[in-house]
Amino acid sequence: MKVLVTGGCGYIGSHTIIDLLDHGFDVVSVDNLVNSSEATLAGIKAITGKDVQNYVLDLCDLAATRQIFLDHPDINGIIHFAALKFVGESVEQPLRYFQNNLNSLLNVLSCLEEFGVDHFIFSSSCSVYGNTDALPVTEGTPFQEAESPYGRTKQIGEQMIKDFAKKQQSASFIALRYFNPCGAHPSNQLGESPIHGASNLVPVITETAIGKREKMTIFGDDYDTRDGSCVRDYIHVMDLANAHTKALQFLIAGKNDKNYDIFNLGIGEGVSVLEAVNAFMKVTEKPLNYEIGPRRAGDVIAIYANSEKATRLLGWVPKYGIDDIMRTAWAWEKKRTAEA
Repeated sequence: MKVLVTGGCGYIGSHTIIDLLDHGFDVVSVDNLVNSSEATLAGIKAITGKDVQNYVLDLCDLAATRQIFLDHPDINGIIHFAALKFVGESVEQPLRYFQNNLNSLLNVLSCLEEFGVDHFIFSSSCSVYGNTDALPVTEGTPFQEAESPYGRTKQIGEQMIKDFAKKQQSASFIALRYFNPCGAHPSNQLGESPIHGASNLVPVITETAIGKREKMTIFGDDYDTRDGSCVRDYIHVMDLANAHTKALQFLIAGKNDKNYDIFNLGIGEGVSVLEAVNAFMKVTEKPLNYEIGPRRAGDVIAIYANSEKATRLLGWVPKYGIDDIMRTAWAWEKKRTAEA
């Protein structure tokens, strides 16, 4: 089956393409390269031996988006990653985030309807839960107020899909709410390579360790957590990638009992920012120059997942822990820095 991966040159999208190819799917990618590079396609080929076609276009342009489906009328699955994703940036540029993330989703869903695509996987986020008091969160945990415009776009995006699914009964939809993806492909051929500078914790750690940054800042040490820093659920990117393949296979096999469903994806353990920093230093034996700074707008205090539903229904079991994440991320950082 042919699958369209939007945001296919991005971090999670590119790793998911590898997992899809490894499981026999044909893949077409689309990415506007606003925070990615087609160099990831070379990494995909180095790992899989396969070339992947990528369309460089803006999914907010409906006519351009339709052309992909006109060129590939056999597309029968969509995995939608494409979105702006930086929490802090979304606080500063809320209208840009609403315009991009929601209009691109609207256009992709319009094409699904027009071209009769049967299966749709949405890249959602734990940010939909906001600052919840119930930990670990389950799929039934109520949404709290979104802590950022980015989180709001994921809340609205899920609702758009849910409402559309009620009408589009011929298709099936899954929203995957994932936590903090990090790490790199074990082959060392692909990893996180943000174009405009990293904002996620793990690449900030590795960039500091290798000297690209003089120091890193931990935003707040006075939260109500065990060491005062924020707590997150860090999931290896290849575990996350495999969950998208398993979700698609679940829909293709008709194992779903409803045409819209949601799944949490995490390893089910909360790791604080300070604990993640210490895990890196332990695994790599590299010191880190860090300082404690003020809290950052938009940050949730603590969140981690109950992913039992994904294990039970999708057969998804994460293979990697925080030490594996740090080990693969560091190997990738050294490689990409040497080649820069």
